Amino acid sequence: MTSPVADRRPNLTSTSDFLLLELSEVRELRILHFFLFLALYLTAITGNLLIVSAVGLDHHLHTPMYFFLMNLALMDMCTISVIIPKSMANSLMNSRTISYSGCVAQMYFFLFFGGSDFALLTIMAHDRYVAICNPLQYEAIMNKGACTQLAILSWICGAVHAIIHTCGTFNMTFCSHVVDQFFCEVPELMRLSCDDLYLVEVGLLVFSCSAVSRCFVFIITTYVLIFSAVLRMPSAQGRQKALSTCIPHLTVVSVFVLTGLFAYTKPPSNSSSDLDLGFAVVYTTSPSLLNPFIYSMRNKEIRTALWKLFHQRHFPNRIPSLF
Repeated sequence: MTSPVADRRPNLTSTSDFLLLELSEVRELRILHFFLFLALYLTAITGNLLIVSAVGLDHHLHTPMYFFLMNLALMDMCTISVIIPKSMANSLMNSRTISYSGCVAQMYFFLFFGGSDFALLTIMAHDRYVAICNPLQYEAIMNKGACTQLAILSWICGAVHAIIHTCGTFNMTFCSHVVDQFFCEVPELMRLSCDDLYLVEVGLLVFSCSAVSRCFVFIITTYVLIFSAVLRMPSAQGRQKALSTCIPHLTVVSVFVLTGLFAYTKPPSNSSSDLDLGFAVVYTTSPSLLNPFIYSMRNKEIRTALWKLFHQRHFPNRIPSLF
């Protein structure tokens, strides 16, 4: 039994280009969208690149927590680079098209980096738990080899997640090439299916949601134990230092989860709207855009490393002042 959509949509070959959502029919507004996306993109890239540079060049930050943070910044740069440049190019060139292979690649890499991102956030929660609840064993447990393996594991989880959903989505037969979104997104492409194979992808999405829910429960449980340990610390300075490394991570997790819920739990609609487009822009750009600011504002060591990086770049021969 085929979907009712098949009755009103012409069948397409697998090599057809897709038509993405046009941000505006007015050229002036398309130019405005281009510069808005350019500002968001450059801000996100610059912020995350500063994090990577600070961690890579400051030996004081060569610790497990900052190693994972550097990986997170790399993932955030890649995530926003998968979506925004193509949309900017389409706005500037008055185009809506994306090739079939380009759509496959865009979906795969967006799911890959997004899945890796959340897997890494889960690992970072474990790192904070060991550091605060078992500090005497921290160096033994979170040694260089273990950290490298955990980082690789996060990338592998993202790759598996992306392969499953990309294969599940593009095994479907599409009855239209008009995507009601400004990038190739799984739910929007599922709406274009004219066979029952979309039910397979629905099952895969349910499986992924359950896996994400388990990770989220793990993070929450971990932080309940962390805050219990922090409250038992006799020193106010020790509590403040512990919280200064936990609050940014917990804030980043909240941004990641809330933006995802914001996008995928809204009531479904048959046509795109400005509100749906706003939701999509928020959840595709917010994590990459906000994460560097969250970590730099709440973390004194990152701020110090960034200041040293700036000072050495612009005043390499200046003797530091005592004041």
